[in-house]
Amino acid sequence: MKRAEGCVVALTLFNKRDHAGAERYWSDRYIPHSAHIEPGREGPFNLVRSLPATLRYENQLILAEGDYVIAHGRFSGIGREVAWIAADIVRFEEGKLAEHWDVPQEEATKAQSKSGLPMLGNRFPD
Repeated sequence: MKRAEGCVVALTLFNKRDHAGAERYWSDRYIPHSAHIEPGREGPFNLVRSLPATLRYENQLILAEGDYVIAHGRFSGIGREVAWIAADIVRFEEGKLAEHWDVPQEEATKAQSKSGLPMLGNRFPD
């Protein structure tokens, strides 16, 4: 499996909530470095279980080098007033997600964007 494909497949956990199917993409030794994810392999699964069914992930860009993948996308329907735009950095080991860092940021509206540009894609969300 290509690492970028694995990252996309693993992130479908957020949209499909297929925990059993997604587990095969996480290493037993998974290490999350995120402030909002519990330690260990169960961390991301518990996070998804705690979020509303409206949760959606929209990927915009994936970059890969060696065992590292960066996925840039939008997390909406997360139970907050504003969606998150995040750069998720994942290290793969033996074809599975082994380590994760993220840089989430609240999505700016058109009025808040000093550049006048959206944080993701080519238009602001409705």
